[in-house]
Amino acid sequence: MTPTTSPTPAVWLTLQAADAPALIDYLVETFGFVQTARHGEGDTVDHAELLWPEGAGGVMLGSHRPGNVWSREPGTAGGYVVTTDPDTLYERALRRRAEVVRPLADTDYGSREFAVRDPEGNLWSFGTYAGTPRTA
Repeated sequence: MTPTTSPTPAVWLTLQAADAPALIDYLVETFGFVQTARHGEGDTVDHAELLWPEGAGGVMLGSHRPGNVWSREPGTAGGYVVTTDPDTLYERALRRRAEVVRPLADTDYGSREFAVRDPEGNLWSFGTYAGTPRTA
């Protein structure tokens, strides 16, 4: 794997948004997600994909469509994103005036992390904890 490539995500966080274009812009500009796909016309986003630049995670999102089989209320999701540099990311979030719900701090389980609420109401936690390693 080179610095410009990463494995294709196998698990995606999926979101629906009242204002999908604004949420895409927020995630790209505030945290550095990379938009790799966007389908739809005008302010309607049928499907968009954002990759996390530090690893193999991603977000799929689109405009909220009540009554669809795969419909959830906007602002009801939460996600955890692993970062190697939470301090710099936290400062970036503060400069972008993100709504901080948990300031940057060290945890008792060895992570350094913070949490914010996006403009749709979803909760995002960014930290160094990469999970418990898989055993054979």
